Amino acid sequence: MRNAVCDNLVKLFRKKNFVFLSGDLGFMALEKLRDSMGKYFINAGVAEQNMISVAAGLTKSGFLTWVYSIGPFCYARPFEQIRNDITNHGLPVKIIGNGGGYGYGSMGPTHHALEDYGVLLTLKNMEVYIPAFADDISSVIHKMALSPKSGYLRLGKCEKPKNIKLPPYAPWRRLVKGNGPILLVVGPIVGELLECLNRMENMSRPELWVVSELPLESDSPPNRFVESLSRSKQLCVVEEHVAHGGIGHLIAHWAQNNGIILEKFQHLCANGYKSGYYGSQSFHRAECGIDVKNIFNTLGEME
Repeated sequence: MRNAVCDNLVKLFRKKNFVFLSGDLGFMALEKLRDSMGKYFINAGVAEQNMISVAAGLTKSGFLTWVYSIGPFCYARPFEQIRNDITNHGLPVKIIGNGGGYGYGSMGPTHHALEDYGVLLTLKNMEVYIPAFADDISSVIHKMALSPKSGYLRLGKCEKPKNIKLPPYAPWRRLVKGNGPILLVVGPIVGELLECLNRMENMSRPELWVVSELPLESDSPPNRFVESLSRSKQLCVVEEHVAHGGIGHLIAHWAQNNGIILEKFQHLCANGYKSGYYGSQSFHRAECGIDVKNIFNTLGEME
């Protein structure tokens, strides 16, 4: 997805000048953007708190400002600056965090973004974008650029199956129709599920939805999702994020407030480091029960 972001930001820069700040990252990925932007591409160094404050100042001066780093380095380390310098002033700084969830694998918890959108959604004027596929990036970049609010873009590795035609980008999308439980997924992890569900018969398979924008107050679940959930009354939420502040908690609260009865509800999410070992992204997913095998086992128990 990072390459898709770079390509789309190059196109955006040709239409409207903006400033891009990198926390000393982007080797073998952002060179095209750097070469296109010239002096408007700034390597801020390994000084993320300062980078966020500089971004706020540039935005206050009239620039459209984008900031890029590894996930935790651009939301956790400079959280105070995001809160005090950006969102409290309603500045539309756009933050790009690479390696959502366990994306940086064996580099361990310092590089894992497991609570990013839950933390950032506590701030006013903040929008979160979690594209599921590289195909989504063009629409997301365009939407973020036009928004008057602060924004956080969580990037991961595109896991789209081959020869799969996706519906047009939207904050909420139904990817697979079905008559079983409703399966609501956040982020690229939906790719493997999409491939498996497409091989199942419609009568027995879950209905697969993906959500790519938060908070729910900005993009409420569409009527089709509400109708499906009211019919099924069974919901399984999957996200590579801790439970607290995740879409599982948000959607359960939304259902309660809207009088939607859920007879069965499962929330599969990131659960830290149960074994005490660090490994690949797939290793951590399996350990937390958010791999395909465990997800389908959970769905089977719901029927």
